[in-house]
Amino acid sequence: MPIPTTTREYRLPKVDGFHNLTLKEASVRPLKSSEVLVKVHAVSLQYRDLVVAKGLYPLGQKENPVPGSDLAGEILAVGDDVKDWAVGDKVCANLATDYIFGDFNDQLKTSALGAPIDGVLTEYKILPVYTLVKIPDEHSYVEASTLPCAALTAYNALLGPNPLKGGDTVLVLGTGGVSIFGLQFAVASGATVIATSSSDNKLAVAKKLGAARLINYNKTPDWEKEVLRITGGRGVDHVIEVGGAGTINKSIASARFGGTVSIIGFVAGAGDMSNLPGFILNRGVIVRGVVIGSRVQFEAMVRLINATHLKPFVDKVFQFTDLRAAYEYLESQQHVGKVVVQVAQD
Repeated sequence: MPIPTTTREYRLPKVDGFHNLTLKEASVRPLKSSEVLVKVHAVSLQYRDLVVAKGLYPLGQKENPVPGSDLAGEILAVGDDVKDWAVGDKVCANLATDYIFGDFNDQLKTSALGAPIDGVLTEYKILPVYTLVKIPDEHSYVEASTLPCAALTAYNALLGPNPLKGGDTVLVLGTGGVSIFGLQFAVASGATVIATSSSDNKLAVAKKLGAARLINYNKTPDWEKEVLRITGGRGVDHVIEVGGAGTINKSIASARFGGTVSIIGFVAGAGDMSNLPGFILNRGVIVRGVVIGSRVQFEAMVRLINATHLKPFVDKVFQFTDLRAAYEYLESQQHVGKVVVQVAQD
């Protein structure tokens, strides 16, 4: 197909809510020698996108950004110096485009799509070649679009510096994107999963995806005690902690001595953390903040997905022109797993 010279893209001219999402036409500049032009087929949404729309993203954001961080698409054109990728290749991009390997740092934060730099809610996106990752063999564009943030964050939490092993027990809080991927990666790695939710219907989905034990935290508010009961008083080896201040104390109480609590989000609101240092010390837990992952980890994750035939759980797909409705659905927290925007037809 001919190389496009214009693209439709969303902007956030004001950041007091996603009602400001505005579809604009913009030009597509010529490629630099080490860049590729990607036709965006699908974009998955994150809780992060709701925060950016309100101007509250803690790692900083530019004015009037193109939102969205997670794409899957096909290469339409390559720069003169690009050797390892070709037109037609199906790719994702790492959320922080410059994060290739090693530890995250302040400089890498500035390359995060959809906040510090323009994101991927656009029909065509120019990207540096070094950020590309081939999508899994059996994934559609919709499925692959869920990988750069939610999947890679869960992978980094469970299989990063302190990897889980077969026979471990993993606690996942809720049934959002990161938690569901954490459940799936844990099951694929031979671990036993305990899942929590306020909804029995959502827990039923978690069970179908392999969760061995289910806890409705509305019915069982002292869910940390139930986790200890299920594990015979030992506690779990890993916690996918997405609640933040509102749940961190219970998550630490759920972990075994020397277990790992991976802090990923803050969706549970405020909580009393005045005794947090004592809780950490008394349980001897490793508490780690997880901020996405590197391109090298992304590639390793794709190998695991290909080996285990893991399929992302996509709750609902919206069309590109219905983006506000997709944000509304995400904000309602009715979903399990991922909410995706179909930008182009596969």
